[in-house]
Amino acid sequence: MSNRLTARDQICRMHKFLPHAALLSLATLLAACNTTGGVYDDVPINSSAGSSTNIASLTAVIESNPSDANAYSTRGIAYGQAGKLDQAVEDFNRALQLNPNSYQTYANRALVYRRQGRNDLAVADYTRAINIKPDYDTAYVGRGNIYRQEGNYGAALADFNSVISRDSSDARAFYNRGLIYQAQKQDNRAIEDFATAIGLNPKAAAPYIARGISYLAVNDPNAALSDLSMAVNLDRDSAVAWANRGLALEMLNQPSDARRSYTKAVSLENSNKIAREGLGRLGRA
Repeated sequence: MSNRLTARDQICRMHKFLPHAALLSLATLLAACNTTGGVYDDVPINSSAGSSTNIASLTAVIESNPSDANAYSTRGIAYGQAGKLDQAVEDFNRALQLNPNSYQTYANRALVYRRQGRNDLAVADYTRAINIKPDYDTAYVGRGNIYRQEGNYGAALADFNSVISRDSSDARAFYNRGLIYQAQKQDNRAIEDFATAIGLNPKAAAPYIARGISYLAVNDPNAALSDLSMAVNLDRDSAVAWANRGLALEMLNQPSDARRSYTKAVSLENSNKIAREGLGRLGRA
């Protein structure tokens, strides 16, 4: 029996170099290593995933298994997380040549296309993934996000509703559907969806921020302050959370605390309009 590592063995050994790989929520091999990540984050740039040691190890797997589609797909994930997007696409292309029915690889490539700003190609790949596996929720959420960002709310809602109808425990779908309701100024409906997302994933800052903003829109600064305070505890680097927390405090006639939140927001994002306008009203300390 050969002692050569399989692609799966190699990937699990490289887990320490791929700490955010589960954010892709796509690769079966990585799922076998039980990695986890936040469902609201974009896939981060992780330069260690593209280190010479890691890439060399994954390349060795490919050289030993040149017909292994999973090996190419896994190296593509590493390239993508390292920000080496062109190399990622090349590996996903090769993986799909070897296994054209891999819905995970289509969705992985779609995610890279999104980061390249090639949304038409991303939508096409998500759709291919769905055609292969009609209940593949990750592809519906990814495609729905593109539709939402492009203002195609009808198509986005159809995708998110499709996910929710199959899996009412998918926090991403509720959160993103809430963002559509928020954009349509249906803040009470948005608040309900954000509350469901929070119940399903209470450790993610994004739905607290979003619900806090909707509470501000319906003139409930106390509830907004509670959510936005939770958000900055979960993500202290969110300028959006700090700025809107300042707005809630200002509405509650707490100018000193509001000023501190606005100042923190500006320190994180100098161009933050809400924070700058707030400091303009209150003055800097």
